[in-house]
Amino acid sequence: MASVFWDAESILFIGYLEKGKTIAGEYYSNLLTRLDGKIREKRPGLQKQIIIFYQDNAPAHRSVLAVGKLRNLHYELLAHPPCSPDLVPSDFCPFPELKLFLAGQRFSSNQEAIAAVEGYFADLAKNHYRDGIMALEHRWNKHISLKGDYVEK
Repeated sequence: MASVFWDAESILFIGYLEKGKTIAGEYYSNLLTRLDGKIREKRPGLQKQIIIFYQDNAPAHRSVLAVGKLRNLHYELLAHPPCSPDLVPSDFCPFPELKLFLAGQRFSSNQEAIAAVEGYFADLAKNHYRDGIMALEHRWNKHISLKGDYVEK
């Protein structure tokens, strides 16, 4: 399993979960610390800006440790409305295309799978990520304006 963090320019960080492990609050909190280091390295101009962070409502993401870590990092958490399957982060760029890319492939090792995933992300055009952010923003705003309804009336 991989936790992929991205912004409007590119993939910022991918955390790969060791086989046999699960994502819990402590693991996710540590992942956020590693992410913050990557953001500071790749986007030094953001150090004095508010980082708006979006994630789903997975239990590890809502844990006391994870919420405390986000607060300590001074990230502004964009609320993920409950019962909103049309706003799941993994349904947006670049994940649907990644699923198609990986479909039917077999890998002989975890390292081979990781190399394929990282190669896929490296080959994406920069505007692909920006378009994904814009699509998420559009769908999120639409969801809010419809007060949680999924179909316009």
